[in-house]
Amino acid sequence: MLSNQPKQISGQLWPALGLATVILLSTAIGLYAVAFQLRLAGAPEFFQKFDASPVLAGMHVIGGAIVLLVGGLQFWRPLRRAYPTVHRWLGRLYLTFVLVGGIGGLALAPQSNGGVVTHFGFGMLAVLWLFSGWQAYSAIRRGDVQNHQAWMMRNFALTFGAVTLRIYLGLFALAGVDFASTYQTVAWLSWVPNLIFIEWYLALASAGRQQPAAHSTI
Repeated sequence: MLSNQPKQISGQLWPALGLATVILLSTAIGLYAVAFQLRLAGAPEFFQKFDASPVLAGMHVIGGAIVLLVGGLQFWRPLRRAYPTVHRWLGRLYLTFVLVGGIGGLALAPQSNGGVVTHFGFGMLAVLWLFSGWQAYSAIRRGDVQNHQAWMMRNFALTFGAVTLRIYLGLFALAGVDFASTYQTVAWLSWVPNLIFIEWYLALASAGRQQPAAHSTI
């Protein structure tokens, strides 16, 4: 008989590395958001724009920072299993600040650079962020863990748009694309592919659950 252990190890390693990368990047951007709020980092033109609506800007920046810092840890299975109470309280913290950050982001969307295209891109992101957070909360309140997990994955994919937005901004800048065109594009590119990827992953997971377990005879 041939052992399936190498395949099992490989199958466990790549998701773990992927999650570790997501947590690392989310933490970095979350800390950057805190530094931005404290005026320790960031572009002056954004300070001026955000200073026009300081309360809404603070809600969006701090709300986003907290969900970025907390969110990735919620998908770390050993934490969920060993410390379920910590997982629940972090989840409450996460969803509370999705609400705070989402309201701030929705209110700020019409003030974003780039015109109507950008307004709708970031506005739609805020709406879906709030909606998926509510769906995740509603699911766990009725004890539907599977749907709760699916909606939390969708929600964090949208949260991770804060990371992918900055990656794309850097790539477009290196390519020499002007900022106005870049910002119109990343207002959608930063989160739509993330959501498509998660829907694809959830579809594969659902198909895998519906298939009978295969028994190897090798």
